[in-house]
Amino acid sequence: MKRLIEKLFGVSPFGPLVEHTKKVHECVKLVRPLMEACIRRDHEEIHRLQDQVSRLEYEADQVKHAIREQLPRQYIMPVDRSDLERYLHSIDNVADHAQDFAIVLLIRKTAMHEQLVSGFLEFVDQIIAVSEMLMTAAEELGTLAQASFKGAEAELVLERVGGLGKAEWKADRLQRTLSQHVYELESELDPITIIFYEKMMRSLSGIANSAENSGDILRQMIVKS
Repeated sequence: MKRLIEKLFGVSPFGPLVEHTKKVHECVKLVRPLMEACIRRDHEEIHRLQDQVSRLEYEADQVKHAIREQLPRQYIMPVDRSDLERYLHSIDNVADHAQDFAIVLLIRKTAMHEQLVSGFLEFVDQIIAVSEMLMTAAEELGTLAQASFKGAEAELVLERVGGLGKAEWKADRLQRTLSQHVYELESELDPITIIFYEKMMRSLSGIANSAENSGDILRQMIVKS
């Protein structure tokens, strides 16, 4: 009977979705040690960490592909399949931007101006905080699915997702302030270095933006259920 039920209704994708989000967050957590290695001008460590991010991003991709390939069309879900696909794609973008950041540090030995160190570290820490908030909300997906995306569990996830927008807004403000500091030092920096600082900030900002988008999709799934 159990095998018949599984055949008819399929296997829930929500557990694998949580695992995928965890793997993506592992990528994001490496952003801080990457930034610290950049500040120390430790290019060997940057190379090692970039390899680690690349491996984790690949593992996250494998989980993503498995979810898409193994999700039976017969499985009855409390949310639209298209919303689930959008959420998966948005979470995947978080890992892609973390990988982009690692590659930017790898392809050029860009020295960090001492007056920018604290600003970059504060920005990085806020980016990781945004990802942490998304991870905390996403960990409830299994329980949320069991509750059909309704009730107290849904309210809890909505509360957690609600903080994502404010956290991403704070990251945006830190980025603007950091950009201003970069251009205040324009007379001391060569144009290519400024370009690479901008590339670093853009990839970091992409992490926060994609995390916020993922939270928005999760909120929509709850509201529509």
